[in-house]
Amino acid sequence: MIRTVNYELYMGEALAEAKAAVARGERPHAAVAVVDEAMVARGHNRVNETGDPTAHAVMVALREAARRVGADRLRDVTMFCTMEPCPMCVGALLASDVEALVYAIPNRTDGAAGTILQLAEHPALRRRVKVVSGIRRDEVEELYAAAAR
Repeated sequence: MIRTVNYELYMGEALAEAKAAVARGERPHAAVAVVDEAMVARGHNRVNETGDPTAHAVMVALREAARRVGADRLRDVTMFCTMEPCPMCVGALLASDVEALVYAIPNRTDGAAGTILQLAEHPALRRRVKVVSGIRRDEVEELYAAAAR
């Protein structure tokens, strides 16, 4: 069961983080981790900045959430992302037992929460992440379009 969370508010936080990413020369991929209506971590892509191909927004936010929560199992976390995560990031969400994933726009290149692959709720896997999509979609699409110019 997905906990009651203010989707609009926390996607707004992810949007703000995405704008910070663009200002730093990164793609507007951003993520915010929430537990019981409290934001415990935020992150944006840091691939260009760090030269680390795994420094995706979800990975950055997961690492910070685990540090702040003090656990490697994040069962009560809802992760808000501007774009549907890739297979690596969905795998990390599954491995850390994140409860839910909320994203704004589909990832038509390598989305792994239903657009290209369905890893988040795959019936053959023993773990699942509940998925909600389309939250503040128009605003996020505008940001991605502006960043692509």
